Amino acid sequence: MTARTDDPAPPDFRDTGEDPAQRRVLTVLVVAQVLSGAGLAAGIIVGALLAEEMLGSTGLAGVPSALFTAGAAVGAVGVGRLCQRWGRRPGLAVGYGGAALGSLGVVVAAVVGSVMLLFTSLAVYGAGTATNLLARYAGADLAAPARRGRALSTVLFATTLGAVIGPNLVDVTGDVAHAWGIPRLAGPFLLAVVAYTAAALVLGLFLRPDPLLRARERAAAEPEPDGGQAGGSVGRVRVRGVATGTAVIVLVQLVMIAIMTMTPVHMRAHGHATSAAGLVIALHVGAMYVPSPLTGLLVDRFGGVRVAIASGPVLLAAGLVAAFASPHSVAALAVALVLLGVGWNLGFVSGTALVTEALPPANRASLQGLVDVGASVAGATGGLVSGPLVAAGGYTFLGVAGGVLALAVVPVAALAARRPKTAATPAARPSRPRERT
Repeated sequence: MTARTDDPAPPDFRDTGEDPAQRRVLTVLVVAQVLSGAGLAAGIIVGALLAEEMLGSTGLAGVPSALFTAGAAVGAVGVGRLCQRWGRRPGLAVGYGGAALGSLGVVVAAVVGSVMLLFTSLAVYGAGTATNLLARYAGADLAAPARRGRALSTVLFATTLGAVIGPNLVDVTGDVAHAWGIPRLAGPFLLAVVAYTAAALVLGLFLRPDPLLRARERAAAEPEPDGGQAGGSVGRVRVRGVATGTAVIVLVQLVMIAIMTMTPVHMRAHGHATSAAGLVIALHVGAMYVPSPLTGLLVDRFGGVRVAIASGPVLLAAGLVAAFASPHSVAALAVALVLLGVGWNLGFVSGTALVTEALPPANRASLQGLVDVGASVAGATGGLVSGPLVAAGGYTFLGVAGGVLALAVVPVAALAARRPKTAATPAARPSRPRERT
């Protein structure tokens, strides 16, 4: 039985290529991303500091980042499969609900002093935060081909407000937590509980029609490119596009997470206050998302390959500035982290565009989830190795190594200029009826 969306039938939008529901879908996604962005900041700014405080070891400070990024790998698969089976709305809402639950677990762990509960909760939190990035794909489901880059970048940009405000509330949420008898560093996770719960409710109640289900109806009404009947059972995956986009995403995520994770620890070791580290991370997170509309426009105008190639030199500059900046200069470290965010944005948006263009609606959600598994594993690796690298060779070594590794994006992205290969993949398993009028 064919799944139905909230509307009786999709309209004919072949003339423009843009579904009339796209504006509503983007509006709901933007609201949810603003809320969830505030929750995302908790793990970035205080996860490593909380673990360092509870464990008393800098060498293990990268473990929280590794845990919630490893959790994000599992979450990407789970949320991707939920979206594939039931649609974007239930899948994304469940994902944000999991992030709220994990955040609550971190707060409880800090109160009772349980390292095991802390690590478990960070993994659950990470699984839920995978939804922050998976939501960008929903923004492109109904977009016209010439506007896909701008559509997915709009969803990423929406994370900016919450993600920038969150780190700057470290002291405020810490004071609230202290007043309630909770360790100060757990304060941002209190904010995450509220933020992710609200995001789940917004998506669950208002993301109608479901963009992925509508996109499938749209694809079923169109003939196959080779002249086959409409709604054919075979979807065409452009293998080279998926592989190149995935590789770019993995590389920029690995470098960004490694350097970002250890920057607050590096600053604290040189006498900077937590609020100073919060400011640097806030600028970094802003640089990760604020350029998104411009990056999306560049992708639509010049193509994902050229934008991906540009990310390599920017990340190299970020690593070198971080490596050789005075550890006592907040301004210099802020410049390094801003460059790190911009380089990540160039690679992440362009890589996502390459992946999205290469996948048909029938297989889209589950395969996109697998792509983000690669990003999560890369992030987990960056977080896990960053602590030992700093302990062994210092923050300077980490910055140089990360910047040099980022240059691998250039030859990887250039491979996409060759003639793409395609592969036939079976259509997705028939979905159960999910949304009725």
